[in-house]
Amino acid sequence: MTIGRGDSLSMERREKDRVTVLRIGIPDPRMSSAHARLQSVLGRWVIEDAGSKNGTLVDGKRVKSATLADGALLEVGHSFLLYREALPASGPGVLDARELRPAAPGLATLSPALSAQLDRLALVARSRVPILIQGETGTGKEVIASAVHQLSGRPGPFVAVNCGALPATLVESELFGYRKGAFSGAMDDRPGLVRSSEKGTLLLDEIGDLPLLAQAPLLRVLQQEEVLPVGATHPVKVDLRVVASTHRDLEALVGEERFRSDLFARLSGFTLSLPPLRERREDFGLLIAALLRKLAGEAADGVTFSPEAARALLLHRWPLNVRELEKCLSGAIVLARAGRIELEHLPTSLQTRQPSAGTTPPASKQEKERSRHDNLVALLRQHGGNVTAVARAMGKERTQVQRWLRRLGIDPISFRS
Repeated sequence: MTIGRGDSLSMERREKDRVTVLRIGIPDPRMSSAHARLQSVLGRWVIEDAGSKNGTLVDGKRVKSATLADGALLEVGHSFLLYREALPASGPGVLDARELRPAAPGLATLSPALSAQLDRLALVARSRVPILIQGETGTGKEVIASAVHQLSGRPGPFVAVNCGALPATLVESELFGYRKGAFSGAMDDRPGLVRSSEKGTLLLDEIGDLPLLAQAPLLRVLQQEEVLPVGATHPVKVDLRVVASTHRDLEALVGEERFRSDLFARLSGFTLSLPPLRERREDFGLLIAALLRKLAGEAADGVTFSPEAARALLLHRWPLNVRELEKCLSGAIVLARAGRIELEHLPTSLQTRQPSAGTTPPASKQEKERSRHDNLVALLRQHGGNVTAVARAMGKERTQVQRWLRRLGIDPISFRS
């Protein structure tokens, strides 16, 4: 495989010495016509600079030859490429982000594994099945919940409730409302947040922070579809769609008896796991473009990035995820006067040397599980749901793969055509 300058973004196969060579052409004037080569060596992909004028960088370091790890950032000319292992072979060879047509704002992605999850989410959104969105703080859970509401077609409002911000002594009155005179200070009737989302969608954000004592009344609301306001003697019927989100491991909280198992079962009709931003670098272009439109409006078209700034953005670990990226861009746009963003316009934490993809800290148990989930989904799509073929590709026993599938809640039958 060769990478070099082309008139347009393209992929073509060429015969050379009876060997088929895939050539990727990129319209980058800083790239040489034959810039770099990729070849498989003992099952690992190796990149070699092909004597280019401006060199080849891997994770910010100039190299002549380097073995690639999953997530390695390649820099050829002024173009950045992300190397991924075990992606599905189906789909177009070249996918232009401008051609994506997401079902709702916030659902666009270039990640095949995440795309499969979001496609299923779009189907579930049109039903009344409860949805649980899991992900680290700042990964965009409320954006996804808003997209679910838009796709549902429900005429009522979208109401977001931060369960962690509700005072423990006022949870029930805030959620379920109260009658006049129910307690000192109750001067009139209040419907509460649940009834405020009538015929709409109620987002229970950070549901894992909801006090245990308030979980039983909430479960009753979900089961009976009725609310009993504080101080009332008769329940009030409600028509709402519930979406819950959390950065906590609810299963672990259930095991610790800090979260009701029956409430967890009621909320998790369909579960979506949002990956952290550091695992979605293929989506940086989509996310940054959306944030620039939000932050700069019409001036977003004039915002560009220097190679040094782009490299820093792509190599940063983003512990606070999309929320941190938005704050970073908002300051950079002001400093750059909505023009070219340089490295000096970024926060100090991004200006220091970033760790390479091959030297990142050991992944947490949650990150390993998410990575295994994405890898299994990608392989199942590639092999049409054939578990035996997936096990062979992973070098694992079929029974081990089946255990993973059960634990991660993946149905291989859904991948069969």
